[in-house]
Amino acid sequence: MKTDLLIIGSGCSGLYCALHLPKTMQVTVITKSDLESSDSFLAQGGICMLKEEADYADYWEDTMRAGHYENDPASVEIMIRSSGQVIRDLLAYGVDFQRDENGQLAFTREGAHSQNRILFHKDITGREITSRLLEQAKKAANIQLLEYTTMLDIISHHNCCYGAVLRKSDGTIERMQAAYTIFACGGIGGLFTHSTNYRHLTGDAVAAALRHQIALRDLGYIQIHPTTLYTTCEEDRRFLISESVRGEGARLYDKHMRRFVNELLPRDELTAAIWAQMEKDSTPFVWEDLRTIPTEELQAHFPNIVAHCAAMGYDVTKECIPVVPAQHYFMGGIRTDHYGRTSMKRLYAVGETACNGVHGKNRLASNSLLESLVFAKRAAKDITAKGMIPQAEQILPAWINWKNYEDSDSVSADNRRIVLQEISDPKLLI
Repeated sequence: MKTDLLIIGSGCSGLYCALHLPKTMQVTVITKSDLESSDSFLAQGGICMLKEEADYADYWEDTMRAGHYENDPASVEIMIRSSGQVIRDLLAYGVDFQRDENGQLAFTREGAHSQNRILFHKDITGREITSRLLEQAKKAANIQLLEYTTMLDIISHHNCCYGAVLRKSDGTIERMQAAYTIFACGGIGGLFTHSTNYRHLTGDAVAAALRHQIALRDLGYIQIHPTTLYTTCEEDRRFLISESVRGEGARLYDKHMRRFVNELLPRDELTAAIWAQMEKDSTPFVWEDLRTIPTEELQAHFPNIVAHCAAMGYDVTKECIPVVPAQHYFMGGIRTDHYGRTSMKRLYAVGETACNGVHGKNRLASNSLLESLVFAKRAAKDITAKGMIPQAEQILPAWINWKNYEDSDSVSADNRRIVLQEISDPKLLI
């Protein structure tokens, strides 16, 4: 199997990158599950945009402060300055953002933001954006989409990537030879007991990097979302109660129904406060009150959240809901530069699996979709700027030990094991 460019992951970063590559390039996008089972589809809150120059300094400061000033300043500037063009691209793809009574884009606010700068589509912004990108990718003659196809390993020689070893949907193991390979395979939530992520997102890119001595960065920087719906039922993932709910006025209460914290603190600070209150109260959750938001606004802005809570037995217009922190986002990952280039030649990384330093120690709410799209496009432009796509050299048999992949389930289990060895925070790990 051969392709010009192999993209591992079908979330917003992988699709957006594919759409910005030359139409003359054969692009293959693979995903471990179906095309819609990516965390990009789950993003509720929204996507940030620099709406006016007067907000630049505040936006920059909000991002840096949330990241404990461990962010890469250049990455932050690139993200913010590129936001307008990204939004124009999305509008051209047909993304339907909320508008005000005058037909202008409407902006909301979330925790740790000093201004309203977040565009949204109800409470399913990620689905709206990613589904539009997927529609465009399906129309592109040069893009091939392969579902239920897992990367077991990459193929490398002398610190150069030549593609990957794949397990196809029928269980067969094959190699995919590529001139360029892009990791866009998401985070590590599948390794955690409580996570908002899909279970199949287990850090495959990190495992490959560890096996092939590819540079990594900030693997211990794992964001916990403060508010997910508490349940004693076993679920594939935890249901997220969006940051935007608190941005619109929702309150958090202890077991005595007393407010105990500023709900708009950065996520890590709010999570710490909730854990402390749970320990103080000897309870497995705290209460979140959405009744502070007018019912019409709740129904219009957060219909998915309202419906899911109702399905779980809670009427958010009449009662509080139990919430608990859960693993949400991975700020660390494959070390990249400002064009998504990794320490291995012909290998790029974008989206949550990559770490260019933009988020620092803690991601600011609604920067994830924006960062993923900004640097995915920059990676595509960098590949395009190289001119003619070099012909991938013939992969020699000695480069691949097929015996290593005879038991593919064991390979996947070993990938999980070596990633777990590298990340900390055992409190929530399986």
